[in-house]
This record gives sequence, structure tokens and C-alpha cells, in this order.
Amino acid sequence: MIGSIINGKEINTSNESVDVKNPYNGETVEEIALASDDEFESAVSSAFDTFHETMKDMPAHKRSDILRKTADLMEERADDFAETIMKEAGKPIFFSRGEVQRAIQVLRFASEEAKHIAGEVIPMDAAVDGDGRLGLVKHIPLGVVAAITPFNFPLNLSLHKLAPAIAAGNTIVFKPAEKTPVSAHKLAKLFHEAGLPDGALNLLMGTGEIGEKLVAHEKIHKISFTGSLPVGRSIKESAGFKKVTLELGSNSPNIVFDDASLNEAVKLLVKGAFSFSGQVCISAQRVYVQKGIYDDFLKAYIKATEDLTIGNPASEKTDIGPMISEEEAKRAKQWIDDAVENGAKVTTGGEREGTVLKPTIMTNVESNMKIIAEEVFAPIVSVIPFDTEEEVVGYSNDSIYGLQAGVFTKDVDRAFRVADQLEMGGVWINEISTYRQDNHPYGGVKQSGVGREGVKYAVSDMTEVKFIGLKLKEQND
Repeated sequence: MIGSIINGKEINTSNESVDVKNPYNGETVEEIALASDDEFESAVSSAFDTFHETMKDMPAHKRSDILRKTADLMEERADDFAETIMKEAGKPIFFSRGEVQRAIQVLRFASEEAKHIAGEVIPMDAAVDGDGRLGLVKHIPLGVVAAITPFNFPLNLSLHKLAPAIAAGNTIVFKPAEKTPVSAHKLAKLFHEAGLPDGALNLLMGTGEIGEKLVAHEKIHKISFTGSLPVGRSIKESAGFKKVTLELGSNSPNIVFDDASLNEAVKLLVKGAFSFSGQVCISAQRVYVQKGIYDDFLKAYIKATEDLTIGNPASEKTDIGPMISEEEAKRAKQWIDDAVENGAKVTTGGEREGTVLKPTIMTNVESNMKIIAEEVFAPIVSVIPFDTEEEVVGYSNDSIYGLQAGVFTKDVDRAFRVADQLEMGGVWINEISTYRQDNHPYGGVKQSGVGREGVKYAVSDMTEVKFIGLKLKEQND
């Protein structure tokens, strides 16, 4: 049994525990001791005290060294981390390895950024009566950051919160998803092995109730959350004066114009729609194809989808594994069935066996169907024809979400024109919406979220701007 890690010590004596199950075969991966109310308070107080006693004054080069050492240790144990992700999340091993490599990269980006948190000198004499004054701007750490993370990228998305928080000089209370806490436990231990002070990162094992208490706690200074829109909305309403970063849902559009490279678009959009069974915030959920190439695209897209290998995520050959739970697979199948009852057509896939839902392509869909209007978070994509640029921009923007989009065209003018018109936090040209690098600003508009991740941008948002002014001694003539 493993448990919470508070002030550098593991606590696994709780009277309550849960089993973490492999979603593919139902085997128990680990037993988790759930944190008690007392342990919750201890974790927050420890992080608060450690910030004031240690982290806020830790030099940038030490924070950088800790992050770099953590990356080096993770690189040495990459296979172990990948296997853990594969088992607890059901992510095919090839993609689990990719997540570990990205996690290492996030740590190294943060290590570099820790040394580049710079301020500025304000030209005070630009204002009337500003002569003889000096103005300085510093970026100082916030305090305690609550990191609440999802199951779909249990290592990489956690590090998009933890690594920038440490780089900026904050402490953290870390609440991972209850379905994938084993990689979080290994990560917390790795940070301590790399020299992070006890209490600077406290891991709390538990359910969503812990997240709610973190949002309300007076000693928490910032909430960084990735998850569903309803939970994110609740956090925003309850956070008060705390800073928040919310990375919420999406139903990402991808637009394929008739001059696009059809084969390349097909290849990328199979990956974009079905990687990790579509359980990706920026998964390609809506694919709009210009009518001149619609039939050819759909035929090739169906074939490429049917060529995917479905099976055990431990196999090197597997492209598609299970969804995170049978409940989620049933929910997604119900959304397919509801759409079919209202006139949509399943062109391939649509069958469910336990936690595995076959990659599904749907046509004849309407904009009010759940598979279009809401975040499907499953291996389901809808292919929709369009005529004109103006029409497809309208289709794409007709959503409460706005996270990322993809545009496929060889016309550079049109590419940038459409990108400017799309109501999104990010737009990729000749690349799928699902592509994310760890050093660009990432986040949404509308109800897709608040704030930006991407190491440099997250570090900035995990500091407070502080002004220091000095009136210089007047010189005698």
C-alpha cells in the first residue's frame, strides 16, 4: 500500500483505501491509502510553513539544480514510469514512453526558466514629477499552489503544474486523479530524491473532495486545475481572490480545405482523433472537409482508422487500448447511440467490449448532438462537409469551447486569415489540433479555460508582480 507524502514522510496508515485498477484487464495495480482530514490540514500547513521558511528565499540556481536533477533521475527510470502509466491509465506503451520523454523535457524547460525570472527598471521620469526616482519591478513567488491533475496524462500534465511552481519558488499541495495516482507517488519521491526540501511538495491521495477543500483553504494562494468544465466552473466561482489557471474541455475543430495534402491530413487526423482512445482535451473531435475532396477523404479516413491495432496496451503493436473505465466507455457508446437515433450514421466502429470502444467515425451529424456540441473524450470523430471558408469558420466557432484547432491548406494567405478568425486559444496550420509542445502558451478561450500553461507562461502566472520605488537624494547645486 502507498499513501500520501507529507513533509517528506509517507503516510499509509489510513483506515480508508482504494484499489487502482488496470482499465484493460481489471488487475490491481496498487492499493492507495486515502488521506484523512488531519493529514489534509497537515499537508497544507507544511507547504505554507516551508514556503515562508525555505522556498521563498531559495536561490534560483538551487531551484534549477533540483529540477534538472529530477529530470536526470526520471531519464534513468523512464521505462519504469512508462510501465506505470501503461498499467494505471491503460495508455499503450509506445505512447506512455512518449509521455515520459515529454515530462523530462518539461522539467528541463523549467530548470532553465528558473534562472530567467527577470524584472525591469521603470523610466520614472516619463511621468510628471518622476524626476529623481527609480522604479524596479520584481517577480516574487505566490506561496502555496494547489495542483489538481487529470488521469489522461498523469505525469506530463502534473509536471506542467509542479515544475513551473518550483521554478518560481512556490510550494505545492498536489492532488492527482484518483484513477492514476501511482505515477504521481513516484514523481513526488523523485523530487525529494533530487533534493527538494521536505514540505515543498506534499502529495494528497483522495477523491474530488480534497480538491474542493483546497480551493476553499485560506493558506492556498493559487489553484491550477486540469479537468472537466463543470468542476472548473465550480472552482472559478469558489476561489475568491486566489489566482486560478483552468484548463478545461474542448471539441476541437480541424478544417481540411480542398488544396490540402489529403494523405497527410488523413494520417495526422487518425492520430489526432484516436490517440489514447480520444481521451485528450485537444483531440480532433470535429473534422470539416471541403466538399470537393469530402468523399475521397472519408474513404481514406475510414480505411486508415480500420487499420489501427486494438488490444493490450502492454503490446508494442497496440495503437488503441481501453478507455479509463467501463462507465466512461458505456457513456461514450450511449452518445453514439443517441446520435444514430437522431439521424447520424456510424461509418466505422461504434462497438464496445468492456472498457474498449472501437475507433468511431460518424457522419450526418447535427450541431446540437452531444458528439458535436460537448466534449466527447472518447475515440469518436465526426466528419462534416462544408462549401466556403466563411461557412466553416462559422461552424468551428459555434461552440462554447475554444482550446485549439487545426487548419490544413497550402494557401498561406487563407491559412493565416482563417487562423485569425477562429475563436481559439491556439491554431495549428497543417497540423492537428491535438499537437502540443511544452514551451508554447497553451490554454483556451470561452469556456475552455482561464490562463495559460507552457513552462514560461505558467512560471509567470505563478509569481506576483511587486513594485519597489526609490526617491533618490536630491543633489545640492
